[in-house]
Amino acid sequence: MVTPETLAELVEGERPMDAEPIQDADFDCPECGENVIQVGYMPSVTEFVTAYKCQECDWADDDRDE
Repeated sequence: MVTPETLAELVEGERPMDAEPIQDADFDCPECGENVIQVGYMPSVTEFVTAYKCQECDWADDDRDE
């Protein structure tokens, strides 16, 4: 089973300091059209990120300004 911390680690590349519960993102994957889930987490003391991950393919994104 995927935990909030492991989901955040999949998107971020490293384990976060803290993570909120996983939720449905209420939109479909732009690559395959399947369900997307989201998790909010803190990669550092001063940053909060919401990450999105498709449940069926490798697509992932976050809400950081690029």
